[in-house]
Amino acid sequence: MDWTAWFDAHDYEVARQLLQRGVGALAVVAFWSTLNQFRPLLGEHGLLPVPALLRRSSRLRGPSLFRWGYSDRRLVAVAAAGIVLGASVVLGLPQLGPPWLPMLVLLALWLLYLSIVNVGQTFYGFGWEMLLCEALFTVAFLGSNDQPPPIVIVVAIWWLVFRLEFGAGMIKIRGGREWRDLTALMYHHETQPMPGPLSRQAHLLPPWFHRGEVIGNHVAQLVVPFLLFVPGPVGSAAAAIVILTQLWLIVTGNFAWLNWITVVLATSAITDPVWHLLIPAIPVDLGADASGSPLGWVVVVLAVGVLLVVLSWWPLRNLFAHRQLMNASFNRWMLVNAYGAFGTVTKRRIEIVVAGTLDDVPGEDAAWQEYGFKGKPGDVRALPRQWAPYHLRLDWLMWFLPLGRMWEPWFEVFLERLLAGDPPTLALLAHDPFDGAPPKWIRVRAYHYRFATRREFRATGDRWVRSLEAEVVPPAARWE
Repeated sequence: MDWTAWFDAHDYEVARQLLQRGVGALAVVAFWSTLNQFRPLLGEHGLLPVPALLRRSSRLRGPSLFRWGYSDRRLVAVAAAGIVLGASVVLGLPQLGPPWLPMLVLLALWLLYLSIVNVGQTFYGFGWEMLLCEALFTVAFLGSNDQPPPIVIVVAIWWLVFRLEFGAGMIKIRGGREWRDLTALMYHHETQPMPGPLSRQAHLLPPWFHRGEVIGNHVAQLVVPFLLFVPGPVGSAAAAIVILTQLWLIVTGNFAWLNWITVVLATSAITDPVWHLLIPAIPVDLGADASGSPLGWVVVVLAVGVLLVVLSWWPLRNLFAHRQLMNASFNRWMLVNAYGAFGTVTKRRIEIVVAGTLDDVPGEDAAWQEYGFKGKPGDVRALPRQWAPYHLRLDWLMWFLPLGRMWEPWFEVFLERLLAGDPPTLALLAHDPFDGAPPKWIRVRAYHYRFATRREFRATGDRWVRSLEAEVVPPAARWE
């Protein structure tokens, strides 16, 4: 129908393929992370058991399939279904059918992951959880290969990237002074929650480079997002800047899938002619053979567009509020959320180190041995690993403990499980010094960690230099 020609975004076929498959791939990662970690953290015998949450809470923060009862077996079924459905989108199978088929698959992924997040408590309290939920819902309405992508949804994804980037930029400008005096990244690479293998090298770059990083960040987050709404080369260039800045964050840190999904979403603004210019093997008219969108599909997408516009009022108001909320959802379905991170940058890195001993007397001369985490710094000689987009939830929450959250309920249970030699809990760690045997005593100390200089590294081989700050939990034994 000619009067619906405006509805079809013929120049964004590559973008659609990258959006659907990219978000599907990150959903697979998220469900895989859940399959591996949810049960020891939140399962029937987890650190914060979901059954206990359901018993004491008459109302969850949003809809969940577990509202009517949780079991570890049901969790495995939900996570496995998510992995299978996500993999099908990555392979492009639903996209071969009519537009409602990828819509149903991606909406199912949204509802499955929403069910997990809404009972995930503090272990699922990260901004990228709601970001994945919103992305799954929005991308669900991009349709299939039989018709061009709808411009309404393409613009909705630009709006999502705008909120993600501009919101983060406003949080920083309104936050700590370090973002205004251009010193923030002189600390961030060292003090970020989970450094990567190149974080130390980034930290050791000269001050002028770090100041340039901050200026580049401000431009990328406060100016460039407006250009996403200019179709053609301008929007494509804006997307390229967003992608390049996110790639720098990917190689210098471990922020789960936050940076990865931002890269995927930013491709929504790159047109097919630009892709052809970059990669000549991609046809310039890739989506030219697609027929027009059927009327029923147009009505569905327009209804979704109206819904997203209505829900946009609250995050739009938040962007310009004096007290801007960071990573906030304004509805139970985690749609059209507010985003932002690192309004202030931690200046000193404090690590919580847990150690145990098999000695009967827990004195200073006892043989204390430290538990090793998969991503959290511990061993001063170890090179940090690249984990993202995989999310190590326990390691991330360990970073928050010395920031005023030392007495989180889950941490006390965690120490009790270590004293009991609990196998599922130990499986969350990289190194158990007692090979599954329960220690007789356990203690917790806080250490100041900083990256070793190049001279210190050449002399000792240590990548970190640490010094004792305080004893947080004195030697404690298991209660019989």
